[in-house]
Amino acid sequence: MTTTEAGSTAPSGGSEEVQQSQQPGRPGQSGQSGQSGQSQEIVTDIVTDHDRGIHGYHQQKAEHLKRLRRIEGQIRGLQRMVDEDVYCIDILTQVSASTKALQSFALQLLEEHLRHCVADAALKGGDEIDAKVEEATKAIGRLLRT
Repeated sequence: MTTTEAGSTAPSGGSEEVQQSQQPGRPGQSGQSGQSGQSQEIVTDIVTDHDRGIHGYHQQKAEHLKRLRRIEGQIRGLQRMVDEDVYCIDILTQVSASTKALQSFALQLLEEHLRHCVADAALKGGDEIDAKVEEATKAIGRLLRT
């Protein structure tokens, strides 16, 4: 949490709020006409990790790459099985395992997207949150069709 000039607290979860006071000086100083000792602040810009090109999966990037390499190995194993004329049901069992691994990866990525990218859009408000929710809803729909 960060404390603003007026003494209120705001969440600081990876975002920076750039604020400007409408009146110069500190709260409670004389010379503020009709302000009764309180400074008014307006938030002019919210800069999030997403604005800097940091996506939700960034912190787990190494684990994700390791997981994808493992899935890639499963797919190469499928190619080898076909090349070696392995029994159909054995290949289908491996296809099922590979599909499950990809679906599990997709769900993890979706969770990170919701916790990071959609949450950042919620901080900003406005049309951006609606766009991110719609984007996530469509992604979930695509996952459900597979």
